[in-house]
Amino acid sequence: MRYLCSGESHGPQLTAIIEGVPAGLLLTAEMINKDLKLRQQGYGRGGRMKIESDQVQITSGVRHGVTLGSPITLVIKNKDNKNWSEVMAIEPVSSLEYEVKKVPRPGHADLVGAMKYGHRDLRNVLERSSARETAIRVAVGAVAKQILAALEIEVLSHVLQIGKVSVTERDLTFEQIQQAIENSPVRCTDPVVSAKMCEHIDEAKQQGDSVGGIIQVLAKNVPPALGSYVQFDRKLDAKIAGAFMGVQSVKGVYFGDAMLSSSSFGSEVHDQIAYDQGFIRMSNHYGGFEGGMTNGMPIVVQAMIKPIPTLYQPLNSVHIDTKAVEKSMIERSDSCVVPAAGVVLESVLAFELAREILEEFGSSQMSNLIEAVNHHRQSMRDF
Repeated sequence: MRYLCSGESHGPQLTAIIEGVPAGLLLTAEMINKDLKLRQQGYGRGGRMKIESDQVQITSGVRHGVTLGSPITLVIKNKDNKNWSEVMAIEPVSSLEYEVKKVPRPGHADLVGAMKYGHRDLRNVLERSSARETAIRVAVGAVAKQILAALEIEVLSHVLQIGKVSVTERDLTFEQIQQAIENSPVRCTDPVVSAKMCEHIDEAKQQGDSVGGIIQVLAKNVPPALGSYVQFDRKLDAKIAGAFMGVQSVKGVYFGDAMLSSSSFGSEVHDQIAYDQGFIRMSNHYGGFEGGMTNGMPIVVQAMIKPIPTLYQPLNSVHIDTKAVEKSMIERSDSCVVPAAGVVLESVLAFELAREILEEFGSSQMSNLIEAVNHHRQSMRDF
């Protein structure tokens, strides 16, 4: 399974084409729209979310709510495009009556992207490098989640830290996390810490600043032995880490208790093996992976999110033509995207898991895939 996505932040639409989804999967726009709505929520989101109300259109690959096995096309219209008709016009324009962006933002793709592609208007870079692109990736991930749901696999994210505020109680079950974040505007399991996180975001917003944080993403009921140890590029944790790093603002990825493991004795962190109607681990310090392969324990991944580069009290930069020192440009932005980034990373993890399962148990029909995965699970229990 693979996909390509396209579209600019203020262009007409975002588009994705997914190839390799088996036939026979139940899929409707509403299933996808639930995740798109979650992505738009979260304390600290900016004005763009008041304009957009993302709804997906499925324009190919599905008939009567069931996938056909042919490529699936997803489209999300950008409502704000109507206000950018000249700026983002596809055809040549006779005059430039809008501001050409010349002062790059520190921490953004603006300058290096312009240097790479030879652009003298930084909007040519920022429109595609914008995190607006993650909307269509959430839509793709929602399709992957439907594949996983048919295999009884669930994916979930929650916020561990925003700025300097972090949770202390992290030993919760999947179900406890799921229930605890329902009423938190920052998807945090601790209501007291959640309120402090909101205060911290408010403080940053009042100062024209932004804050990052740490997200934990989990997957439960993942079959053991996905991935492989035989070649570096077949290790599934490496694929997931690479995919996470491909999300805007993600600057670090680690599995399980990697931070603790790096400063502990091996005897304290290696997950001891036991047997109870199949092989199990007595702990999950390594986040569900051994040797690049799933071991049957829940997958646990943390992602470190940097603060958004657009600041309403901008940092110093340099004009790309005059080379004079100027304040960096301001684009409409959020003060914190950490909760929304968790929804994006759920989609990324779901896609990587679904792709790996389809590669391992390749099938053109969902019924055959379900049968193959169930047979694999039983063979792992019988080993």
